[in-house]
Amino acid sequence: MKKALLSAILVLTATAAQATPITYTAALSGANENPAVVTDGTGFATVTYDATTHLLTVDVTFDDLTGTTTASHIHCCAVPPTNAGVATTTPTFANFPLGVTSGTYFNTLNLTLASSFNPAFVTAQGSIGAAETALANGLASGMTYLNVHTSFAPGGEIRGVLTAASVPEPATFTLLGAALVGLATRRRTNA
Repeated sequence: MKKALLSAILVLTATAAQATPITYTAALSGANENPAVVTDGTGFATVTYDATTHLLTVDVTFDDLTGTTTASHIHCCAVPPTNAGVATTTPTFANFPLGVTSGTYFNTLNLTLASSFNPAFVTAQGSIGAAETALANGLASGMTYLNVHTSFAPGGEIRGVLTAASVPEPATFTLLGAALVGLATRRRTNA
């Protein structure tokens, strides 16, 4: 039992240390717009980028918007709170719920496809590969934001800067594994 637990912990530790996807999050609000928008609307976005598979997963929830949704996408690359051009699909993410004041959205973009980007962003970068690199660099440096546009605020009713979510470093997983092994050993000797 102890050996199996130790093996499982080591596998989890190695997997966590070698994982390449990076998760970014953003709290969406009118105060984050430039200029700020007075709204009761709020939301939250989780965006995961995997450089190995070239996939960008977008997960958004939003509530209490003043207007009804007209578009949503990721803008890149400018230092906040500066406005930036749209990097991803235009005019909106595919299948984003439109004409509503609350909702959820989940989709994965394949960043090797032109259809995942705003054509103007690809042109400005010079190629699809360069567009992916620019978006990845923008995410990593806090220079991207997710925006939800509405009939009330065509320029965007709520937005948030995408920042890397904090995850435990590999050393934390190792300490956790050691603690679990110690706990299992203690239980076995006390039984």
